[in-house]
Amino acid sequence: MVTMSSSHDSGTPIPQLSSAQRTRLTQRFLRGSGKKKTYVVDSPVHNAVNELSTDLFTFGYKHVVKPIIFSMDPDAAHARTISFVHAAGFIPPLMGLLRGMIDYTDPILETNVMGLDFDNPFGLSAGLDKNGEMAVGLDALGFGFETMGSTTAYPCEGNPHPWFHRLPQYGSLMIHAGLNNIGSEKVIRNAEKAYTSGRPMRVSVSLARTNSTDAGDDAKGIADYATSMRRAAGRTDMIEINISCPNTYVGERFVEPEPLDRLLTELDTIDRTQPVLIKMPQDKDWAHFRDLLDVICEHNVQAVTIANLRKDRTGMDIPADWQGNLSGLPAAPASNGLLENTFRDYGSRLAIAGVGGVFTPEQAYWKIRHGASLVMFVSSLMFRGPQEITILKRGLARLLRRDGFDHVSQAVGIDVD
Repeated sequence: MVTMSSSHDSGTPIPQLSSAQRTRLTQRFLRGSGKKKTYVVDSPVHNAVNELSTDLFTFGYKHVVKPIIFSMDPDAAHARTISFVHAAGFIPPLMGLLRGMIDYTDPILETNVMGLDFDNPFGLSAGLDKNGEMAVGLDALGFGFETMGSTTAYPCEGNPHPWFHRLPQYGSLMIHAGLNNIGSEKVIRNAEKAYTSGRPMRVSVSLARTNSTDAGDDAKGIADYATSMRRAAGRTDMIEINISCPNTYVGERFVEPEPLDRLLTELDTIDRTQPVLIKMPQDKDWAHFRDLLDVICEHNVQAVTIANLRKDRTGMDIPADWQGNLSGLPAAPASNGLLENTFRDYGSRLAIAGVGGVFTPEQAYWKIRHGASLVMFVSSLMFRGPQEITILKRGLARLLRRDGFDHVSQAVGIDVD
């Protein structure tokens, strides 16, 4: 159970577990009762099979699957990928085979963040599984957690197409989707189904304001977030509040301190048992970013996600008529700087989920050593394939052992003075 408290009142009563959380805890207990946990790393045969399978997946994706996907329009490829993963989740033998081949498990990767146990610190960032359709496949691949959404109180069609442009020379996608989703009532229902399945992967849902002029003023925007928060309360492992989606009609009103304070004051009134993360912008200087963190620390928030998409195209050869903002490697420099500063000044108060430019174990390890307890990614899946999660986990475990750590949590913030 996660102990939740507000910084205003450390004596706030701990909320009761919801029925969904009781189901989750019971299923996790039954899965582990009477069984000694086994790890791929401890079995020479399974470890060798896992390495070989990963190499085969890497070869197959690079030379067969990726050329097919990249021959499609990016919007169509995106939709078909989600449909395929969703459909595959209904074939248990296939999921079992996938888990046996690809899921690398290792005790050095296990961690506890915000009172939650994670099999590993790697998660899918919001933006891919908008409607919560990919959980079974992601769990079989071995993700430590996934973030569904961002979802909004009311269904959104999103912005006019195209939503995506590929920039392989920069390791990036230009994204202009505009929060397309089926609405938080349905998305959170899907999230709860994954949350109560008894699978080890943790489930988070990212909440944003509806992308419509109808939710244009601050009061309507706050009510929009609150509607989704009430729906999500007690029905997932975590909740992420996305205040920084840059591809919307109404802009990013809540990346200013005063509106953010009013939003979080309202959300504080909603009972929930999950830890809450705030998804932060990356296009703010440290003084502005620090002002936002000061506001966040006054509320019932346990962590921040650093950071959202990059807006600045300086030095990049991108057609002027392409709309959207940048994921992947271009997002890394600013996100990394904000991550390190946040850990230095606020690490005792807020956990950090680092996102942006994670293509290699070394890049993930940098974020961890500079303050990230969790690491999220999405773009590298598109460019490198589903086995990317295994490569990251295996590589991180190797780096941790090389440097003498027993658990990944020991490396968090080790390089920050």
